[in-house]
This record gives sequence, C-alpha cells and structure tokens, in this order.
Amino acid sequence: MPAYVLARITVTDWDRYQKYIKASPGAIAAFGGRFIARGGRMVTLEGPEETARMVLVEFPSLEKAREWYHSREYQQARELRAGAAEASIIAIEGC
Repeated sequence: MPAYVLARITVTDWDRYQKYIKASPGAIAAFGGRFIARGGRMVTLEGPEETARMVLVEFPSLEKAREWYHSREYQQARELRAGAAEASIIAIEGC
C-alpha cells in the first residue's frame, strides 16, 4: 500500500536551501520515492493562508518512507537543510 510524505517547510535561507534541493532527490529515489508536488503554485481553499513550501512524495509503503527518512543518504541531505529551513514532515499510509 503506498504511503505519502508531506513536508511543510519554511525556508529561511534560500541560498543554503538550494543545496538541500539538489541532494534530496537521490535519497528519495533510492527508496522508491517519487515527487508528486514540490513547492509549486498553491491556493489555500480553507483556513489561514498557507505560506510555507509544501512537498508531497509517494513511497511504495509506509515502511519504505520510514527507511528513507532514517537512512544515511537522507540524513546527509537533511544536514544541508539545517539552518536554512524549518520543517514539519509526516508520513501517512495511502488507500
């Protein structure tokens, strides 16, 4: 059953964040993940205006999403994000 990782990111240093943007796709692909949405245009349909960068990634399973997040590959990419952005990342099983 697929799983989806939703990241809500507030970028504080775009120059430094660009390094993370370049490093993260390889780590995601290594665990069977693929981007569904990656910081594109969006509109708030209900509730407070959303201004954070939103990213949606599909993985083959919740287990693969967990493996990706805790992997050495992603943790190296994550270090590039440190100090450049604040993130909230969740994984949810699909149907």
